[in-house]
Amino acid sequence: MEKADKILAHGIVVAMDDQRHVWRDGGIVIKDGAIEFVGPWDQIEGKFSADDVCDCTGLLLTPGIVNAHTHVPMSLLRGLSDDLRLDVWLLGYMMPVERAFVKPDFVRKGTLLSLAEMLLSGITTFCDMYYFEEEIAKAVDEAGMRAILGETILKFPSPDANSYDEGLDRTEKFISEWKDHPRVIPAVAPHAPYTATDDLLTRAAELAIDQGVPLHIHLSETAQEVRESFKEFGLSPIARVNKLGVFKAKTIAAHCVHVDREDIQILRENNVGVAHNPSSNMKLASGMAPVQQMIRNGVHVGIGTDGPASNNNQNMLEELHLASLLAKAHTGDPTALPAEESFAMATIEGARALHLDHLIGSLEPGKRADITAFSLDAPHLIPLFDLGPQNIYSHLVYTAQASDVKHVWVDGKQLLKDRQPLTIDYGEVARDAKKIAVSIGDFVIHRERSLLDKLLAIAPGVEQRETFEIQVKARVPDLSEIERRIQSSELKVLRRSVRQQFDTYFLFKDGNQGFIRYREDNVLVHHKGRSNLPGADLDVKPQYTLTLLGPTVEREYANSVILRRSRFVAPATHSLRFYREYFRPDREKEVVKWRTRYHIDYEGEDFAINLDKLTKPAVEEGFIEIKVRTWSKADAERKAGLVNELLTKLDIPAEALVKGEYVGL
Repeated sequence: MEKADKILAHGIVVAMDDQRHVWRDGGIVIKDGAIEFVGPWDQIEGKFSADDVCDCTGLLLTPGIVNAHTHVPMSLLRGLSDDLRLDVWLLGYMMPVERAFVKPDFVRKGTLLSLAEMLLSGITTFCDMYYFEEEIAKAVDEAGMRAILGETILKFPSPDANSYDEGLDRTEKFISEWKDHPRVIPAVAPHAPYTATDDLLTRAAELAIDQGVPLHIHLSETAQEVRESFKEFGLSPIARVNKLGVFKAKTIAAHCVHVDREDIQILRENNVGVAHNPSSNMKLASGMAPVQQMIRNGVHVGIGTDGPASNNNQNMLEELHLASLLAKAHTGDPTALPAEESFAMATIEGARALHLDHLIGSLEPGKRADITAFSLDAPHLIPLFDLGPQNIYSHLVYTAQASDVKHVWVDGKQLLKDRQPLTIDYGEVARDAKKIAVSIGDFVIHRERSLLDKLLAIAPGVEQRETFEIQVKARVPDLSEIERRIQSSELKVLRRSVRQQFDTYFLFKDGNQGFIRYREDNVLVHHKGRSNLPGADLDVKPQYTLTLLGPTVEREYANSVILRRSRFVAPATHSLRFYREYFRPDREKEVVKWRTRYHIDYEGEDFAINLDKLTKPAVEEGFIEIKVRTWSKADAERKAGLVNELLTKLDIPAEALVKGEYVGL
């Protein structure tokens, strides 16, 4: 009789091998962490023995569940900000909080919380992308699970790297330290094409190829991402990274929601594994991935939960259920993605997508003993008909819950017994997570109360302008007459420009915060002699800015107003829709105007004189506006006097003066 380390006896064994064997009274023989034999019990009894025999009567034994895409430390951000578009959620909330809180200790504690959650839903292997992946690797090692861990690389500073060069160096070091681990597989993880440069993507691929490790990347998750890629590069995100050689590495592509026939062909030809994330894609309204089309064309598609902040759990049983139902709803075909095929995406096809099918994904001799045992005792699992294997797949995909997972083994070592984690101190993990959550909550509450903090969180290029702005505004019946006075006076004109400005003001009930102005400033540039065609000598150079203007009037003078402002200006790199959803104003007002701007030198100071014609709201007369700024309150008083002198020189009567911004008129 052959001696083994462990035998799982009398379970219903779902092998997920090529023949899709299912043994109603089966067993699994384990030796040295690998499967020695699997099959019907009568072929095990009397041939194998072990000191550790686990009676699995009434249990369903399957390959360990494979979570093909997640960001495990983000369990600490679960439920922080929901019901937002992907760009607002990611750039407006997740990344600012991560910049403030993501440190090695945060990553470790968030990982341990996720590992406990995943074990309790039968997951034995996961593919991760985050920061400080060495901390995740240590936690995975201690917990005994299996993982592909991708160190995130971004074109801008991240929590663990100040540049992508530093990120690549950090990734290379991480690979060298963990490359030979039996259960931890280090990977290179350029976040996405839209957060990477061509150089970053090329070097990331070269590193993965040189080290022989996987490359993990988000691809074609949203329609906006695909549109912008075509606009900037003339290629889809998938075609772009393929052109850069990314797919020469063992690539795992998360999402692939908005892909066409050419994209799918590229994925198949390069053996790119795809991680389908149904809950996350629905919750963020990213769309429905054409899973059936990819599978029919030979692409290996696994299933992932995505991060706990965008799902908001790591329950693969729920993902299986949704994946199958979504495919049916998306295609209008109730036979689309049947239960067996869906369960394969969480086992053998998931392993193929991760390039790990030589190790895991099915219960076959020689593969690692990663096994999940489901109890069949719960009311929702009764009855289980014995009409064929399809009854079992149906139970696993349409009926089973994470709470039905009873035992979990990885490399033959039991990690979950009777729903109790054996390698994780869950009580301590839960206490740590709750403590961190309090600090994060306080941070977000404070930020939401401050427009400045919200602006700083999303606009690293914020520039603080002079605190004091001296401004005077007056109605004038004829702007051309004012322009003639400027040009014919002794005022020294430094430069002149013509522009059309579209201003959207975000206004808030708490006026003490000030207000936000989103400006599209279209500057007209003349090119003499370019062509005789009308308008051919004009170019329009659009500039987009975001400005926080303070509300406080510091002091009012006879003919002008001096304003004390918390004035901060930043390039507006996102759409108006993004800022509207991010700042959530109580009201909006739009002002459209044509502006001729003169910069003049008067008494050694640079003054801006704006000649404005409002078209929205339509105003019959024009406006003149004189502005100058300073950091000094004393200097502001001197410049207020100079503004009065300019009013006199331009013959602006006192009764024409008006106060405030256009938004208030």
